[in-house]
Amino acid sequence: MKRLIDRLRSSGSAAVFTGAGVSTLCGIPDFRGPQGLYRQPDAERIFDIDWFRQDPAIYYRGCRELVYGLRGYEPGPVHHAIVRLEHAGVVKGVITQNIDMLHQKAGSGKVYEVHGSGLIHRCFHCGRVKTFDEICVMLESVDVPRCEACGGPFKPDITFFGEALPQDAFNGAVSLAQAADLMLVLGSSLTVQPAASIPAITVHYGGAMVIINAQPTPFDAIATLRYPDLQAFADAVLEAF
Repeated sequence: MKRLIDRLRSSGSAAVFTGAGVSTLCGIPDFRGPQGLYRQPDAERIFDIDWFRQDPAIYYRGCRELVYGLRGYEPGPVHHAIVRLEHAGVVKGVITQNIDMLHQKAGSGKVYEVHGSGLIHRCFHCGRVKTFDEICVMLESVDVPRCEACGGPFKPDITFFGEALPQDAFNGAVSLAQAADLMLVLGSSLTVQPAASIPAITVHYGGAMVIINAQPTPFDAIATLRYPDLQAFADAVLEAF
């Protein structure tokens, strides 16, 4: 890791791109892993906007534990390492594919959630807003949280299949990638498009990309450095910074 630490120390504007591997270190199952959400019956319907429109109970039934149980999880070593790099002035922002809100919980200041987030829920009919914590409280007594004003179901600001990515977050992520002299890809297979192409923008604009992921990615050939072990990365950063 010495070569990476040296690069981080010399970087003036690093950015971070995170995927599911960062969260699995916290004990959160990978949605696509053996115990993941996509192994459930009707999995293809859980995050489908047309199915939510027909029956929001499919989403809430499928996500009761894996999304609304997230209050029981704490940020892991990689989240803390990223915050350390932010405090050192190295990392200028975080782009994440994750919807678990753990970067904010760890203390990261600028987080672009390119697949949306459960932090805010909106009534599907009238747009009234509830926080994640308010929805968790409602789910203690109902199967589907509904708006007190119009009876419509609350939907999280997570991007479902059939919806566009959140434009402000995506544009912010692209701008961050363009300005970065170093892009750290942490725990992402870089296969879910269009978000997976964002790190390559840094390379296109003359920066370097470092990938730390257990499995190969389609962008390994343009990475300056490649490592398989996120825990080793976290340990090295926390020791050096």
